[in-house]
Amino acid sequence: MIQFKRLDHILISIPEGKKEEARAFYGTVLDLDEVPGEHPGGALWFSIADIQLHLREEAAGPYSKRHPAFEITNLDEAKQQLESHGIELTYSSEIDGRQRFFFHDPFDNRIELLQFVD
Repeated sequence: MIQFKRLDHILISIPEGKKEEARAFYGTVLDLDEVPGEHPGGALWFSIADIQLHLREEAAGPYSKRHPAFEITNLDEAKQQLESHGIELTYSSEIDGRQRFFFHDPFDNRIELLQFVD
């Protein structure tokens, strides 16, 4: 059984070339604190309550990288459980201090499961 801990972040897409406009809106208009650093895919990260909001430029198309990311406590067991049901897992760029993978639900929604590591 997957042991969900909390929602870690939500990634939403912004049109290509709109990163600075997004930074101004989320950082100035919504007054969110930007998380500094070089993030996967050139994403912008902001703190919002006790989670993060990730913004990433993405070309329009049928598939999206938008997703919720759930922190869990048993990533290896979750992999086994999903694979035992024939769910295909995919992997993305590495993030220091986290292990993670992605999968799609039957409706093609992308979902990330992650676990923090020491």
